[in-house]
Amino acid sequence: MVDVAGDSDVQTAGISDQSRLVAAIVLAFSVDPAARWTYPAPETYLKHFPDLVRIFGRRAFECGTANFIGDAQAAAMWLPPSVQPDEEALMAHFQRTVPEQDQDTLFAVFEQMGQYHPDEPHWYLTLIGADPSQQGKGYGSALLKHALRRCDEDGTPAYLESSNPKNIPLYQRHGFEVLGTIQVGSSPPITPMLRHAG
Repeated sequence: MVDVAGDSDVQTAGISDQSRLVAAIVLAFSVDPAARWTYPAPETYLKHFPDLVRIFGRRAFECGTANFIGDAQAAAMWLPPSVQPDEEALMAHFQRTVPEQDQDTLFAVFEQMGQYHPDEPHWYLTLIGADPSQQGKGYGSALLKHALRRCDEDGTPAYLESSNPKNIPLYQRHGFEVLGTIQVGSSPPITPMLRHAG
């Protein structure tokens, strides 16, 4: 019988945990359609995606809103209301690491993503994932339940973009609703989702 993770297994990450959580997210996203569309070659993915995770998740570590399970077999990085990703650093990273002919499409995807972000204060799930060898053990659900309890206590909505269609049912089970589809040119579909506080 497989052990199923519970809320009590969720730990809060400190800055010293960052490399372990980045490694878990890099493994989790190695088969993610959007991540691999951005960095299709294995060498390029392994060279550039870890830095993207560090940039995208940095403020979650600074705010104490990054969580993990076990020895970082799974991780989630949330931004609290009023805390935004470092968009300048993200754009600079893409300009350095994505071929110039692909940048217009990528930036158009990000522009569409920005249009779906709620105007009201909300929690933003920037990244969540489990080591593929550990998937199916309930880690994603445990990480979501842990953070969403806080959303409900605060009366604050939660927002995410699902870059993998396979994950949409998981988010829907936790109360997220599909807002639309983001897709530009050859990009895979990304699904913005919102959950109202319970």
